[in-house]
Amino acid sequence: MQFRRARKDDAHIDITPLVDMVFLLLIFFMLSTTFIVTPGIKVNLPRSSAEKVTQEKQEVQVVITEDNRILIEGVLVDARELKQRFVGVGRKAPQTLVVIKADAKALHGTVVEVMDIAKESGLNRLAIATQPKEREGGSR
Repeated sequence: MQFRRARKDDAHIDITPLVDMVFLLLIFFMLSTTFIVTPGIKVNLPRSSAEKVTQEKQEVQVVITEDNRILIEGVLVDARELKQRFVGVGRKAPQTLVVIKADAKALHGTVVEVMDIAKESGLNRLAIATQPKEREGGSR
């Protein structure tokens, strides 16, 4: 008498739903994470005891280096080009915040010039980026 051998099905786990969930989580975290773009230029910001300012959606970052070069969104510009960019931004969104990241050794006149160009271009919201002061001794 010959018995039939029971067929053994290869048991396998379908990982497709698991892969789908991992990709959805990856996309969720990529979109919900705030990315702060910092230019490749090293700028030594002055120190201040003011509170930290949150980054806004409509902002333009202007960097003034130690040797008074002006960069807007990482591109080296002169005063004329800066005004053209500000005018373009001001037409699209006049409530745009201009964040000035000036090196501590940059000339005050260069910072004021950038501020004047922003005001002339219709951008009236200005902020100057600083680093928090290091506390001496105990807490305040």
